[in-house]
Amino acid sequence: MPDALLGATATANGIAVSAVVTTDLVREIRARHDLSPTMTAALGRLTTGAVLFGASLKGSERVSLQISGDGPAGAITAESWLLDDGAVVGARGYARNPLAELPVDERGKFAVGNAVGGGILQVTKSYEVGQPYVGIVPLQTGEIAEDLAYYLANSEQIPSIVALGVLADPTGVVAAGGILAQALPGAPDNALERIERQALAMRSVTTLVRENPSAEHLLRALLGDVELRAHREMPVRFDCRCTREKVETALSGLGADGLRRLREEQGVAEATCEFCGRRYELSGAELDAIAKRVERAKS
Repeated sequence: MPDALLGATATANGIAVSAVVTTDLVREIRARHDLSPTMTAALGRLTTGAVLFGASLKGSERVSLQISGDGPAGAITAESWLLDDGAVVGARGYARNPLAELPVDERGKFAVGNAVGGGILQVTKSYEVGQPYVGIVPLQTGEIAEDLAYYLANSEQIPSIVALGVLADPTGVVAAGGILAQALPGAPDNALERIERQALAMRSVTTLVRENPSAEHLLRALLGDVELRAHREMPVRFDCRCTREKVETALSGLGADGLRRLREEQGVAEATCEFCGRRYELSGAELDAIAKRVERAKS
């Protein structure tokens, strides 16, 4: 079953909930970056969180989650946006130290919190109109799900429950997914408390995904037989926003003289996208053309 995101509302409980299966997405990211098992768990969780945060995106809006920690994982970044006229969720992720690895903890779980360490979580939401919104909070545990819930409660004042899971081993990704539940305006004060108790009693996200890789199965595992009003269901897939035009724009920042020096010293310019690994090469003639455009723009 392909990866998918499902958003719904439990009207009687005053809860909005989204669930997503990201097994194929995390597999793709792991393969592109040759991630260690621990980093697969860390970046897989963050990318799954980005997809959940993007459940309400519209048009060309985009959400970016970036963790800057002092642990061996270093910086990790994940983004999501809409593709195909809003019919598909695209996502990508990047890890500065893709091979960082730590032993599993005493429960046999990935030591993601130790790999991330202390630091900050930055959430950037880019809208179709106006300036991006940027929120920054200190990391609480480095386990990512708890940090995302802390961000929502403290930066956006939305009490939330976040559950994320990635099951990986040296051979690949077995299961990945997540759930985000939020109290709607006007919801009873104890609405989220009841859901939180159910979340604590629920089996792990990866166990549920292995059992039945559907977003609806995750929702039902959390909410039981509560009546749900589904309002959005979309497939999820890996995608990258890099383009040759963006590389040219970045190179134009060198200025005309800098571009000509680059041509003289190296003959060509090469750039590799840190998210997807795509390699771009610009010939000397192309560098000259960019330099001329830069000069014309200044004249």
